[in-house]
Amino acid sequence: MAQKTDTMLLAQLMHKNPELFTGVLNHPQKNQIQILYTQINRNTKNKPIFKTYSYNLDDHRYFYPASTVKLAAVIFALEKINELKITGLTAKSAMITDSSYDKQTKALTDSTAKNGLPSIEHYIKKILLTSDNDAFNRLFEFIGRAEINSKLKKYGFINSRILNRLAIGDAGETAKHTNPIKFYNQDKLIYSQTEQYDPKEYPLSLTNTLMGVGYLDSTDKLVNKPFNLENKNAFSISDQQAMMRKLIYPEAFPAKERFNLTADNYKLIYTYMSKLPTESDYPAYKANEFWPTYSKMLYYGRDKNAQIDPNIRIFNKYGDSYGFIIDNSYFVDFKNNIEFFLTAVVQSNDDGIFNDNNYEYDSVCYPFMKNLGQTIYKYELERKHKTPPDLKKFRMKYN
Repeated sequence: MAQKTDTMLLAQLMHKNPELFTGVLNHPQKNQIQILYTQINRNTKNKPIFKTYSYNLDDHRYFYPASTVKLAAVIFALEKINELKITGLTAKSAMITDSSYDKQTKALTDSTAKNGLPSIEHYIKKILLTSDNDAFNRLFEFIGRAEINSKLKKYGFINSRILNRLAIGDAGETAKHTNPIKFYNQDKLIYSQTEQYDPKEYPLSLTNTLMGVGYLDSTDKLVNKPFNLENKNAFSISDQQAMMRKLIYPEAFPAKERFNLTADNYKLIYTYMSKLPTESDYPAYKANEFWPTYSKMLYYGRDKNAQIDPNIRIFNKYGDSYGFIIDNSYFVDFKNNIEFFLTAVVQSNDDGIFNDNNYEYDSVCYPFMKNLGQTIYKYELERKHKTPPDLKKFRMKYN
């Protein structure tokens, strides 16, 4: 049964810490803040019970979701492998992507993989560790635009859509065409997928799709008109956290509402959502470029020298673009038996110009995310839990 969302607690917690939050609380609409915090309580059988709190939440007020949409691609790519039911086809099978339409590119090798070949599994690792754009684009091409949006609707994520590849200027007709793909085990062809075309549009009732006072066009010329985001990807904060809850606690949902994932699928996702880039061998990352807390916006911000709490693991998918920072997270503290969901978006673009790479990420957005995560964590430390949670399924092996 749907529970009414409390809209007071988050505001009270932030107002108790004016030195941390006054700057953004004075103009939450300007900074486009939306927050969803879900407490997890346990019944006597240790089944999770959710209680949700929101701040400034509006599922129809648009923000650019950036890389947070990649979590849907991770889930739906694994589902598609399972649903194809082709003997020998797994997430580890070599995935060779061809091209058949304007602006499409091939993917025949992957130097970051142990065997030098791309695969669904390796793309997932790269997405969850450092939010690799090409890895997402390859999953988008495999799943297909129509299936991605059909799955979003199927699972009740009705204020969301995924229309295009990322970071390559993919829009309009090119976004509707996806590449032919072949899967191999060694030299044996296991599955061949022809190019796909999705003629559909995915309209949503959204406000706030015109932003700012101007933008730089593809030639870096300033256009003195609001920036139009009405035909971009959309992924509401409510849908993001609903997806995360269903992913982390499938047992809390009726069987027919759960994702079609295997135990190994869940283990793969949990491991790489919570793994730090510096703990990974394949792919391997340089610590000066992808430091340990690189993707953990909520709680650590973007501090390269942050002290890592060894008891805390954060299972998350973040995004950053157009001045927006978004993070969709499940927190676990194994020492203090704490767990909670926290999803938030904040934006800063003081000059109102888009595409100029002049956003206040370091002075506004990252500090807000860090302070919000740490404030909720401290609140959870003091909160009474009648039944301590059994968190053993989230203790992953990282080496």
